Amino acid sequence: MQTANAARASLILAIETSCDETAAAVIEDGRRIRSNVVASQIELHRAYGGVFPELASRQHVFDIVPVIQRSLDEAGATWDDLTALAVTRGPGLAGSLLVGVNAAKALAWARGLPLVAVNHLEGHLYSNWLDRGGRIDPAALTRPSLPDLDAEGRAFPLLVLIVSGGHTELILMHGHGRYERLGATLDDAAGEAFDKVARLLGLAYPGGPAVQAAAEGGDPAAFDFPRGLTNAAIHPEHRFNFSFSGLKTAVLRQVRELGPAAPPIADLAASFQAAVVDVLVKKTADAARAYNVARVCVCGGVAANKALRAAVLHRLPVPASIPPFFLCTDNAAMIGAVAHYRLLTDGPTPLDFDVEPDLSLDAGS
Repeated sequence: MQTANAARASLILAIETSCDETAAAVIEDGRRIRSNVVASQIELHRAYGGVFPELASRQHVFDIVPVIQRSLDEAGATWDDLTALAVTRGPGLAGSLLVGVNAAKALAWARGLPLVAVNHLEGHLYSNWLDRGGRIDPAALTRPSLPDLDAEGRAFPLLVLIVSGGHTELILMHGHGRYERLGATLDDAAGEAFDKVARLLGLAYPGGPAVQAAAEGGDPAAFDFPRGLTNAAIHPEHRFNFSFSGLKTAVLRQVRELGPAAPPIADLAASFQAAVVDVLVKKTADAARAYNVARVCVCGGVAANKALRAAVLHRLPVPASIPPFFLCTDNAAMIGAVAHYRLLTDGPTPLDFDVEPDLSLDAGS
């Protein structure tokens, strides 16, 4: 069966359930998105102002089968057309991960298909390699085996900024599957800070889009909020680390100082957003220069923020690649892209693997 599969195009059904989206996608040859189905739980968790883990895992159980079937239908594919399955093994919420992993293992066993367990963070990175249906940004990479070269003919190293609700990290990518973590947040992730500040300002959940919308009518220079760990006097070991807890506290203090009068929400949101963007861009630019990288890849849910996207494309010293909006947030297409490459280099994952809620990227998948 594996010999027959090797003679035809790769067609991978990928499953992603790391947090609060139930997603499945069919990916052809690691780049072409044949389908990309996402069942969101935003409305379910809105009343709690954040993801309620028990509710998330229960909803995954309810959604997983119809989402998988819809992904096959939209791809115009049958089970016999597939060459492999892929699933997120971590990081994420343990209960949510288990739903996807157990479904993938059962399907792999029942259908006799190889299964690849994928690191969710690596998936975000590989969202930069997916074909956008003819809408490829000129700054984007082309394919996993042949990334664009810089003026000196180098493909690697690449610098990756992963910025999401649970992670804010700078990763040096020495080659495909070879990662070194340069820095990470010491407290709140950037996306977490957006959610917390949104609650402080009385904005809706999820906080990222709400703060961005409020900031559009505000003055980003109205309040001089701190840029954590960016001052020249910081210890060298924190050069590429992040900290957003002080910024969050500064917003809270400012709201309290303004008193009972209606606070200038737009100015507060714009000033907060500008501070986050400044920190992310400065740290990324410093790392790009320090490690002489060929390119920067930005990925994760916060990469959908318009202010960050503009800053990344205009303020970094090297070319940058950012996925389109629909590939920034959690999806299964990115998981399928990683799986295609992993199958070529490492082969399938034995079915006795477990979920890893705290999985990191510096050690690979």
